[in-house]
Amino acid sequence: MLKPIPTPTRELVNLDGIWRFAIDSRVGDEPWTGRLQTPLEAAVPASFNDLFTDPEIRDHVGWVYYQRTVRVPRGWAGERILLRFDAATHAARVYVDDAFMGEHVGGYTPFDIDLTDVVSAGGEFRLTVAVSGDLTNETIPPGKIEVGVTGRKKQTYFHDFYNYAGLARSVWLYSTPKLRIDDVTVVTGFEGTTGTVRYEVKAVGAGDVRVRIADAQGEVVGAAEGAGGQIEIPEVVLWKPGAAYLYDLTIELTDGGEVVDSYTLPVGVRTVEVRGYEFLINGEPFYFTGFGKHEDTPVRGKGSDDAYLVHDFQLLDWIGANSFRTSHYPYAEEVIEFADRHGIVVIDETAAVGLNMGVVGGMTGKPPFPTFSEQYANDRTRAAHAQHLRELIGRDKNHPSVVMWSIANEPASNEDGAREYFEPLVTLARELDPTRPLTYALVMFANTKNDQIIDLFDVVSLNRYYGWYVATGELDVAEDYLERDIQSWVERTGKPIMMSEYGADTQPGLHSVWDQAWTEEYQRDYLVMHHRVFDRFPQFVGEQIWNFADFATSNGVHRVDGNKKGIFTRDRRPKSAAFALRDRWRGLDGRKPGTTQ
Repeated sequence: MLKPIPTPTRELVNLDGIWRFAIDSRVGDEPWTGRLQTPLEAAVPASFNDLFTDPEIRDHVGWVYYQRTVRVPRGWAGERILLRFDAATHAARVYVDDAFMGEHVGGYTPFDIDLTDVVSAGGEFRLTVAVSGDLTNETIPPGKIEVGVTGRKKQTYFHDFYNYAGLARSVWLYSTPKLRIDDVTVVTGFEGTTGTVRYEVKAVGAGDVRVRIADAQGEVVGAAEGAGGQIEIPEVVLWKPGAAYLYDLTIELTDGGEVVDSYTLPVGVRTVEVRGYEFLINGEPFYFTGFGKHEDTPVRGKGSDDAYLVHDFQLLDWIGANSFRTSHYPYAEEVIEFADRHGIVVIDETAAVGLNMGVVGGMTGKPPFPTFSEQYANDRTRAAHAQHLRELIGRDKNHPSVVMWSIANEPASNEDGAREYFEPLVTLARELDPTRPLTYALVMFANTKNDQIIDLFDVVSLNRYYGWYVATGELDVAEDYLERDIQSWVERTGKPIMMSEYGADTQPGLHSVWDQAWTEEYQRDYLVMHHRVFDRFPQFVGEQIWNFADFATSNGVHRVDGNKKGIFTRDRRPKSAAFALRDRWRGLDGRKPGTTQ
């Protein structure tokens, strides 16, 4: 799916702002058939949960309604007219005036609604969007809804971050020609100093395709004709971690020699490969330093915010991080585009978090019933997971910053049924994109003796909390556990190994001379211990700490005001460990510790 952008043949109108807002229990049965009867207004983009002081809204289970009027530009006569939702968490139904126009399930990927036949250039229409944050065992991520003793519905979910919902990303009205470019796929490479850009263009309607590629100064460095082909770039400048370089690939669809549609796609020329124990970018070993993150800020929830986007990347640069994982869902496409422009490497993850009944059983790992069963992760769950993969890869396949797909976080890969569930998804992901490695983040109680799917993947990504959930406050014991665990994966897999999560909850301002959990000193010493172990393994390719910043979670006695494993507070103030990390990471420059390459 091509992101809407303004081009010589396309226009778009941003619909962000203040919309009328209501929850389903306070409006009639068909509230879209007229002006929404509500005193409330909500910001778009933003999660709705923290905008209001009303607890019934914050924890609402069911549908909420957003509404505004929209005017179509008068110059769009004869064009296709579409609505674009960058995301609606987790499901949406769209109404124009009194008519139902379409729906989408999946909270973190975009979708379009075609309005061509129902609106007119220069006209105005009433737009109502129903959004549901409900999670079931047939959604990604999964959850369940129960009715409590008070008769009120309650959402239970099996992931440790708050279930923010609503229109958390931008909404657009945009136009395209009826003869149009529908999709573009690029695959890049290089040989010596010559770069290659293989492209495939899908178009709707008859017409001829021509493409050209320009460098950062706007000079055309290559061209081709046809819907598929390859362009060579002499003296290519590669896209590299920390040194981003982007070309502009312009595709034009012509009819009778006249350009009827045009689209420009930023392209970074680079290669990604796993070879033995190495993760290679442009043929050179790469060592990940960075974080798992969340789209999470005060008041906005998961709402996109350009100021936080810029500041977060500044903090990544300050601390010396070169990468992050989009834990545990696809982030807004603007985040990935920013990474493209600034040379930050991304592990792009699906929203498949919570596929693990063992987590419900606590650290025992003993599920109340099998994860992969009709009761929980069944064929319908996997179908939703597959659709999510299609939409994620379809959206992000052309971004040079994205170097690996993570298709799940902490699934029950140690349980029977895991292979039957995941093998078709791995096959699908490789069909959709044969160029990038695949991984999944391994839960602590999936080990080398019971994991059933690691052979299907390219990189071993470990989520481990020795010294926190296991051997709390005993860093010497934790160090022994960690080293033996990593060694077992080295011996079993022969694959690159990285730590995708490790961390300790830390209360800013809490100090101790002892190894006391929750103190700033303990977080620092905990990380130092891990890095000491990582550096003993030449097979190790990266460290991504959990988490970049403190974030909101569900209610629970084990969380006080959210998850506090952040190296930065929720409002982005550094904890003591940030300075120790800065000393380590700024000296690595993408290299494995102890190497000179």
